[in-house]
Amino acid sequence: MDRQPIRLHVNGQDFDIQVAPRKLLSDALREDCRLTGTHVGCEHGVCGACTVLVDGRATRSCLTFAVQMQGHEIATVESVAVDGHLSVLQQALHEEHGLQCGFCTPGIVMTFEAFLREQPDPSDEQIREVLSGNLCRCTGYHNIVAAVRKAARRLREGEGVDHVAP
Repeated sequence: MDRQPIRLHVNGQDFDIQVAPRKLLSDALREDCRLTGTHVGCEHGVCGACTVLVDGRATRSCLTFAVQMQGHEIATVESVAVDGHLSVLQQALHEEHGLQCGFCTPGIVMTFEAFLREQPDPSDEQIREVLSGNLCRCTGYHNIVAAVRKAARRLREGEGVDHVAP
């Protein structure tokens, strides 16, 4: 297949790359933009490890063609920590032991960075519902729920808001 030039705007930076029309956004981010924080697990949109933000919305990058993303704002997990400081959510995940091997973590972080903007005071039920789109084989989810609850509280109280992802 012929490759075509596209420009992706990722984490505030433009990437001019050449891709086959069927190249997935997850692969373009990892291979062409060299942003390897986006993980690829199931390649079917089930596990959530590849979740990025597109125009502020959580999106499965393994189900999205890179050529579809011209003109959109893409944010990956690399954009979340600012000047070496973890985001409120990342810090809460660390404190509550909401991660173990870390493979699912980028997708969970991006999913909840978007969710907490829309729902600043979620119930545990709402957190679990959103979390159901992310598979984790290590933690058992309880600590992730506690971390999201803690991050939501901190964001509502204005703690660490200078370190919130774009």
